[in-house]
Amino acid sequence: AESMEGADLSELFSEILGRRGGGGGEGFGGFSQKGADVRAKLEIDLEDTIHGAKKRIAFSDGRTIDVTIPKGAEEGQTLRLKGQGSPGRSGPGDAFIELVVRPHAIFRREGEQLVMDLPVTIPDAVLGGKVEARTPDGAVTLTVPKGANSGQSLRLKGRGLSDSRGKRGDLLARIVLMLPEKPDAELEAFAERWRKERPYTPKKK
Repeated sequence: AESMEGADLSELFSEILGRRGGGGGEGFGGFSQKGADVRAKLEIDLEDTIHGAKKRIAFSDGRTIDVTIPKGAEEGQTLRLKGQGSPGRSGPGDAFIELVVRPHAIFRREGEQLVMDLPVTIPDAVLGGKVEARTPDGAVTLTVPKGANSGQSLRLKGRGLSDSRGKRGDLLARIVLMLPEKPDAELEAFAERWRKERPYTPKKK
């Protein structure tokens, strides 16, 4: 066997690194580098997670790509877009898009449920009535039962969140009793008379 004594190790390492690194990618065993992966955050609306959507995102290098938001997408979910990263000698890298769901003015996610507050007047709560409610699919009319209380929920089937297969869950509309915005003398007189003649203590649930 031949001895390595006296060999120029720095020259040997330089040759190896030249083959594997940025030395042109030529020579025995050489290869070109793949482009770098890129990462970005994309804000979407709650409705986008229910119905799915297409969004366009721009990168700092001026490139834009279209992102398909799947039904059932969730906060913090990362979408991998193969070949949408930075270019390289052996092809581009991938793009990783983290989804951020904007807070909604009406709907909120509680676990697997979609929930909203449903404002109801005192007369409708006492006597029952029809109330218009907004859903992710448009406005619907709900029937408030006679004697409804705050916290009671009305279930709207198939109007809630989507799962990964696109199947819709339910939307819960929680009743919130609302007094008139302006003081009402007649209502105040009625309440005062009721408090004196028919006092009651709400039961804890």
